[in-house]
Amino acid sequence: MNAAATARYTTTAIVLHWVIAVAVLAQVSLGVWMISIPKSPPGVRAYWFNVHKSIGITIGLLVIVRLLWRLAHRPPPLPGTMRPWQRIAAHFSHYGLYVCLILQPLSGYLGSSFTKYPIIYFGYKLPHWGWDAPVLKEICSQVHFYTACLLIVLVALHVSAALKHLLVDRDGVFQRMFPLFTSSTRSP
Repeated sequence: MNAAATARYTTTAIVLHWVIAVAVLAQVSLGVWMISIPKSPPGVRAYWFNVHKSIGITIGLLVIVRLLWRLAHRPPPLPGTMRPWQRIAAHFSHYGLYVCLILQPLSGYLGSSFTKYPIIYFGYKLPHWGWDAPVLKEICSQVHFYTACLLIVLVALHVSAALKHLLVDRDGVFQRMFPLFTSSTRSP
């Protein structure tokens, strides 16, 4: 393996990646499950929707931190053995993930702002700046739903590519972001 293949992301980037990854998987699972909760009694559904909103806002904030970190810290280069189409696919899929991970909590937050219900962040009522606008809420809900669908596809593609690098290519790309592997070379 060459130095590009064994160079790792910074510890901060690795921690943010895995915290966001676990939170997104939990959030998608919660989102799929909670839409099946009956509207009556009303408190149960509202509770889980507020948990979902709280996790979503947290993910949005973590993604912003991750993006700021990423802008200030270049990732390790991809191995020279990767084909050009794989490099292009890697870059576009990462950009797609970032777009979805920003658009998802933003559309959820905006959609919640265009209802008469407050946004409760882990038990704390956030200031309500929006108004009851069912059409705007529906637009945000559609963006939220279709972004979730795209996010699921992109995550599946990301995981598949990571496993391909680990099990088939064995080129060190997987180890750059996996916390249990060690390497003496870190990205600046």
